[in-house]
Amino acid sequence: MNRRVLLGMASALALAAPAFAQTPDNDTLVIAQSIDAPTMDPADIGSRNASNVAGHIFGSLYTRVEGGIAPYFATSYTEAEDGLSHTYALRDDLTCHDGEVLNAEDVAYSFNRAADEEQKFTGNTPGYIYSSVGFAGAEAVDDLTVKINFTKYNPIAAGMLTEVYVHCKDSYEAMSRDEASQTPVGSGPYKFVEWVKDDKIVLERWDDFPLEAPTFKTLVWRVVPEASTRTAELISGNVDVITNVSPDQIDTVNASGAAEVQVIEGLRRIYIGFNQKAKFQDTDGGKAITDSKVRWALQYAVDIPAICENLLAFTCTRATGPVNPPGDNTSLEPVPYDPELAEKLLDEAGYPRGDDGVRFSLKIQSPNGRYINDGQIAQVIGQMLTDIGVETEVELLDFSSAFVPLIRAHDAGPLFLLGSGGGIFSPLADLMDFSAQDAGTNYTEWKDDEFFGLWDDIAATRDPEEQAAVAQKMLKIFYERSPWLLMYFQPDYYGVSSRLDWQAPRDERIDVTSASPK
Repeated sequence: MNRRVLLGMASALALAAPAFAQTPDNDTLVIAQSIDAPTMDPADIGSRNASNVAGHIFGSLYTRVEGGIAPYFATSYTEAEDGLSHTYALRDDLTCHDGEVLNAEDVAYSFNRAADEEQKFTGNTPGYIYSSVGFAGAEAVDDLTVKINFTKYNPIAAGMLTEVYVHCKDSYEAMSRDEASQTPVGSGPYKFVEWVKDDKIVLERWDDFPLEAPTFKTLVWRVVPEASTRTAELISGNVDVITNVSPDQIDTVNASGAAEVQVIEGLRRIYIGFNQKAKFQDTDGGKAITDSKVRWALQYAVDIPAICENLLAFTCTRATGPVNPPGDNTSLEPVPYDPELAEKLLDEAGYPRGDDGVRFSLKIQSPNGRYINDGQIAQVIGQMLTDIGVETEVELLDFSSAFVPLIRAHDAGPLFLLGSGGGIFSPLADLMDFSAQDAGTNYTEWKDDEFFGLWDDIAATRDPEEQAAVAQKMLKIFYERSPWLLMYFQPDYYGVSSRLDWQAPRDERIDVTSASPK
């Protein structure tokens, strides 16, 4: 599609779309994402599209920076000698957006509220962070000192806690769950103003925020599901930043003069999960994938470099595990595409083709529009598996309303396509998806006593080199036993207006507090 046609599309969309009050100017920054946030409750947020918004509304004790973490609401912290608690010293000038003073009692409440079993929160904090660090409760030592307790030692606990959103006790005790979900009372640089579901979320700068003030007074997070529409809106000047630019539209954006595409080496692990939950083992296919020999055979059936080249417009090296380079195990070789070997291994595993050519049947469930060309990629993989006699049905689901509930309940599958956010400050951060056999993020319900037992070896030493050596052992086991059909680390394509001075991140954490007009 050439630029003239696309610009015509943009004009038509502008005419057809409902009036939009906020447009980019020196006071307003507009960002378009593909899907809406399911919730703004800080204890229930579990997706990147939601946390990108929430990260501007709420603050945290520390924040992640290039190469590590830095103080944010806390000025410092100390770790107990046994590693089972962190004690944080807080700033003395914090308030929430309703004017309430924010102190240690509020921080302790924020942490403990997310862990409240009666509330049954399922967000990133209780489902991933707390299971990873063994959260055991928080307590206010005095007005400006809070202590976070753990059941186990985790060498990267401080980094993990940067994802816990801090809010005020009185505000949230006065709200219902619905109110907390839809009308957040924050503590960060921007205050919530308005949310029109599946359309936009509007934030305004919080002028009483004690840290450096953002440049833009108003932030608007728009929901624009179609990639082509996001591109048209960017070129026509209706938005400043768009996510997940379709690879076939990169040249069009770059030639427009209105914007450019920033191509980022992303950290998100894209994989096909083999769900080994008991409910799936009633079918031949669900039973088959409990055998690591079958899972290994299926690895050979999928041509990952061809998928990258044809559907993502980049040359990729197939992942050998869940850890991003440079923390990965470099002794492991990417699995090559070899469908003949895949068939041979399936025969040897006891799954020959039947008279109809079928060995067994499976279903892949996948979001459609959450990741770059995710639905198309799932369909291609389904065909590649079918080609080796594994009859595969592909079911494409709306990410927020249908796919996320299945994932959270570990009910997606028996195969599912998912992208899990990654990090580079420690290989252990990427391995935390498998922090325990019952971890909320162990969506495959993979049970392997040798692998999970190695976490005890990590906890037994304070030597980073020894911890890294154990992580390498874990990655070798992961590679050999294949709870994931390993794919690639997703490249990220951000469309950025030519008027904007902003650099896209590697970890998908869209932070525009430092963005400014050129």
